[in-house]
Formats: sequence, C-alpha cells, structure tokens
Amino acid sequence: MYNATRKVIMLGGDREVIIETGKLAKQADGSVVVKQGDTMLLATVVAAKDAKPDCDFMPLQVDYKEKYAAAGRYPGGFLKREARPNDSEILVARLIDRALRPLFPADYHAEVFVTVNLISADKDIQPDALAGLAASAALAVSDIPFAGPISEVRVARIDGRFMINPTFSQMANCDLDIMVAGTLDNIMMVEGEMKEVSEADMLDAIKFAHEEIKKHCQAQIELSRELGKDVKRTYCHETNDEELRQLIIKETYDKAYAVAKGATSKHDRMDKFDAIEAEFCTRYSEEELAEKLPLIKKYFHDDVLKKAMRNMILDEGVRLDGRKTTEIRPIWCEVGYLPAAHGSAVFTRGETQSLTSVTLGTKLDEKQKDEVLVQGSEQFVLHYNFPPFSTGEAKAARGLSRREIGHGNLAWRALKPMVPVGEENPYAVRVVSDILESNGSSSMATVCAGTLALMDSGLKMKKHVSGIAMGLISDSATGKYAVLSDILGDEDHLGDMDFKVTGTRDGITATQMDIKVDGLSYEVLAKALEQAKQGRLHILDKLVETIAEPRADFRPFVPRIVQIVIPSDFIGAVIGPGGKVIQDIQKTTGTTITITEADNKGFVDIFGENKDALDAALARIKGITATPEVGEIYKGKVKSIVAFGAFVEILPGKDGLLHISEIDHKRFETMEQTGIKEGDMLEVKLIGVDPKTGKIKLSRKALIKKES
Repeated sequence: MYNATRKVIMLGGDREVIIETGKLAKQADGSVVVKQGDTMLLATVVAAKDAKPDCDFMPLQVDYKEKYAAAGRYPGGFLKREARPNDSEILVARLIDRALRPLFPADYHAEVFVTVNLISADKDIQPDALAGLAASAALAVSDIPFAGPISEVRVARIDGRFMINPTFSQMANCDLDIMVAGTLDNIMMVEGEMKEVSEADMLDAIKFAHEEIKKHCQAQIELSRELGKDVKRTYCHETNDEELRQLIIKETYDKAYAVAKGATSKHDRMDKFDAIEAEFCTRYSEEELAEKLPLIKKYFHDDVLKKAMRNMILDEGVRLDGRKTTEIRPIWCEVGYLPAAHGSAVFTRGETQSLTSVTLGTKLDEKQKDEVLVQGSEQFVLHYNFPPFSTGEAKAARGLSRREIGHGNLAWRALKPMVPVGEENPYAVRVVSDILESNGSSSMATVCAGTLALMDSGLKMKKHVSGIAMGLISDSATGKYAVLSDILGDEDHLGDMDFKVTGTRDGITATQMDIKVDGLSYEVLAKALEQAKQGRLHILDKLVETIAEPRADFRPFVPRIVQIVIPSDFIGAVIGPGGKVIQDIQKTTGTTITITEADNKGFVDIFGENKDALDAALARIKGITATPEVGEIYKGKVKSIVAFGAFVEILPGKDGLLHISEIDHKRFETMEQTGIKEGDMLEVKLIGVDPKTGKIKLSRKALIKKES
C-alpha cells in the first residue's frame, strides 16, 4: 500500500527526531512527517508546473497551522473549528518563509505552497522548533528546484548552558531564546529575545545552533539521494535579451549613479530614477515598448539601480542619502504629544517616524491566549500599524498584514524585559505604534518610541531600550564588503542583509536577522554586532535627552489602581456567594475590582477614577479581610436573635455570639428581657475564639462597670 522511508536524527545528542516520507499526502510534490516523542508535524509542498505570465518574483506562500485535535482540545468560538491563523501561527510561518525564500533560484517564478500542520502534540515539546526542518524536508523529497536543505533550531541558555530545542517546562530559567535557521554552510535567519546578553554570547549561541543544523541538513541530503530527488525539475521561467540589458546599462548607469550620489530625499531620488527609465523608453514605439517594458524594468532595477547603489558604497563609502557607513540619520523625539492619552511619544529618524501611544488598563483588559499548546494571559501587548500613506502609496488599508504582526512581535520582545509586570505593576499595558513615515527600520523606531511613551505614562520602565537595523553590501568576486548602520528601505531591498538589534546599555534584548546571500562569515557577523552596539548607544543617548526616567506620577487621564494582598482564605469572603459581595462593592463605589490567586495569596486590584472611590472600596475589603483579635472592642450590628443570645456582626462577614449571660452583670431569663433587637448597634469585646471551630465569643458585660 505504501513504501515509507525514514531518517533518524539525534537531536542534541539525546533525543530522537524521525523524518518519514511515502506514507501520507503522496499526491503533493513532496510530503514528510517529522516526529519527536508524541509530537508530529505534516509538511507538504506543491509547486505549479509553470510560472504565470510576466511574473518576475518568487510567489512563495508558507502556512503553519496547529490542529486543536492534536492536543485533544476543542477549538473555541461558536463554530468550534479552526479559523484564520492566530498571531503565533503567522510568526512561525514567517520564520519558515524567511529561511526558505532566498534559496529558490532567482529565475524560478512558479507558485510554491508550503503547508506545515501540527497533527499530534506532546504538551511539553515546542513544535515551532521543528517546523523549519519539516518544510525543508518536504522540499528535499520533491523535485522542486531549491538550494537547500535548511533546518531551524531553537537555542536557549538555561542556567548558563546552551540547549537545543528545550521543552516548555525547561524554559523557566532561560535568559536567551533564539531561533536560528541555516544551510549546511551558512546561517540564513536569526530571531529571538534575550535578557541583556552580550554580543559575544549571542554569537556563541548562533555557532552552537549551526553545529546542530548541519546534522539535520546532512540527513535531508541523504534522504533526497535515496529517493532520487537530488536531481530537480527543469524549468524556463524567464526570457532574457542580453543585447537590451547591455544597452540599458550603457545608456542609464552613469545617470543613475549620479542621481544615487546626489539625491538624498527618497521621493526625489525615485522621481529622478523614474525619469531616467522613462527617457530610455522613448526610443521605442508603443508596440515595441509593450513587449520590452517588463525586461526594461527588470534590467534597470537589477543591473543599474542595484549595482549603482552597491558600487557607490563599496568603492566610495557613500550611501544613497549621503551618509557614511556608520552614520545614523538625524533624530528628533517628543513625549506627551497626545494630551488625552495615558502616554505618548513621537520618534523620528530620517524619513522614518512612529507615533506611539500607551494605554493602561485592568487585569480584565489583558490579552487572553487560547492556543493549542499555550493558554493564559499577557499583561503587556504591543501592536504595530503600517498604513499605506507612510510610504506615499495611494491605496486603502485593508486588514492586518503578516508583516505588521512580525514587526510588532519583534518590538514587543525588545521592550518586554524592561516593562514591569506581575507584583511590580498592577496595570495591563498596551503600546500601539502607528508608522506615519517609513524609509527603513520602522520596527526599530517602534522600539524607541515605545520606550519614550512608556516612560511618559509614568509606568516604572526599568531601562531605556533602543533599536537599530544593520545592512550589508558585499561582493563575492572581490571580497569587499561594507556593514551599514541604520539602513534605508532601499538599502534593505537592494542589500544582502537586514539585521535588527535592540537592547539597553547593558546588553541585547531582541534580534532579527535575514540573510539574502549564500555566505556570511562570523567575522562579518561580529563586526555587524559591534557596529550595531555603537549605533544603539548613540540612539539611547537621544532617548535619555528626551526623557531621562519615568515620570514621577502617572499622567492625569490614567485611572488609578491600588493593589493589596490578602490571605487566600479570604478570597471567597471578598467575592461572596455568586459574586454578590464584590459586585456590591463595585456598584456602590464605582470601581473595578479583580482578584488573582498565586502562592497562597490573593492579589486584589482596585481600579477607580478618583481617590475617594478607591478609599471606599479599600475600606470595604479591609473590613472583610481583617482578622478579629481577642481583647479588641468592636461596634457591631445585631444580625439575629436566638433563645440563648444574639449574633453580632463585628466585621463584614464575621459574626460572633453574644451569649445571654454576657449581656449584663444581672441575670436575664429570656432575650426579650434584655431589650436587644435585630439591627441594634452594640459595643462588644471579643473575649475568645474557639481554636477548633473558629467561633467567636463576645461580651457586652466586660465593658460595663459592675455595681458594688
């Protein structure tokens, strides 16, 4: 029925990862199941036979999906089925895409669809670390042209020791968590977060990851050879005209070089480039131009603009906007720009600008996560928006792009170690970055603006965090290369590397690196990291000049929160039967109250618009949670009368028995004789608490002087 082929990889030397093909999804061009323990990923790849007309790019689509059934769970929502990808699934798909995309042939333009599904889940194994291996293995067992294989692994430093693909439970004491993708020879992609680690430590982690990746790649190469898939399909997706290419270079290169060197404004530069291209096109009739225009645009972009920019940097050390390779664009910052927001800032670097706001809320505002393997809440969230007008595009904004999710996640990781959470901060924190202008590294502008806005809000941000995007221009023929600080959009698009690094003065907090060339030595990577550090510190100085520390108090529009800690035994009393007590407190005081339990304590957050409301709610809760003390005198309300005495409420929810014999020095036979009625207010003394039952004994007699 089927003929399955397997390869076994010893992950980290002590865990078995199995790659199996030939059993499932056999009509796809390539399909594999990658298994570790009870975790199984099904990866498939299908490519169109031919490219669509006039397609001059790589139409790759990568999707990653976690099936709820894999972990024996029902999906949420009304329909009870998997819906659109959540943020985590999109982020994993991006990790795969960014590692695979540079390795398809430059002239291969057929649509390629890579799909990775989590079909069985061990609840302690992190499946995202296996997704890149699964996608690459599916390509390896297909005949689709691909310069891989690749693999991806997670490297975490736990208790000072590097580990490959640790489990969820092992991540508690982690201070470095990065995903690294690479081929047998080169690193292709890095992304992750750290707790202020050094550049040297990060480089060591990447090297450690690459040694593991090499084993994964070798296993895929062997699998491909065994199946006869090391010979890939033939294709012809481009028709070229060498004579036209040489003519375009001859007629336009010098003009484009002059513009590249002289026009420092993005839009001015693009207008002049367009004019050069349009001038060249005038030599052809409308019919000839209709046929040649796609090639003209391609050659002008690849062989004129790209080479002019790269040669100018390598030969003269001059960039498109006139800067030197290590120079940072001019920066201006402002805090408190939005008067009604809880915190706000504008950060502008060159032609990139972020307007960022901060909103502080209650625990009820925290983001809830209900994923296949991860459930819980996030106290700190960051959202990144990239509207078309930020680059001068005339189009409507439609929905949230994968890029916006990815850039927002990077900025969130960068700031996360410095944002106080838990007992340090009772507020839910939402940061929103709206990119108003963009010409390179808007995600790093978000990190800087986010730092300023958080400090402007009065939240006790631990340290300033800044970010910088590094680029690379290299020439394999001559061995020349240049590392660029604070890259422009064109330098990202036309260059060989996009390497974003964020951190404080004391170390790196997050990174994201994409490589677009086949090779990047560790020497170049080390230089890029050191250059990034210098740029990051320069930007940090600008942030500190704008606001040196968090505001002493919250901004006027920030609702106030008071947090108290109560014994867990009192949580039920504060909530009351069916929530009756806590609802009454909220209604009568106009506050919002949340209670969370941890370490046998109850953390009560009272959220109100003014001090009077907070004080009223706080007094009610303190009354409920106060512990009665023997010898103390209380003024209590008679709740009920019984034959042998009265029950008096001395504290909210706490009744004690005032026995008929303790009402007065004289003797009463019945309660009617005492004259005490329900609702009366009495002053009583607590004379005892039964150690077994906790019942409270009260006395009024002890407060009355005995007549002689």
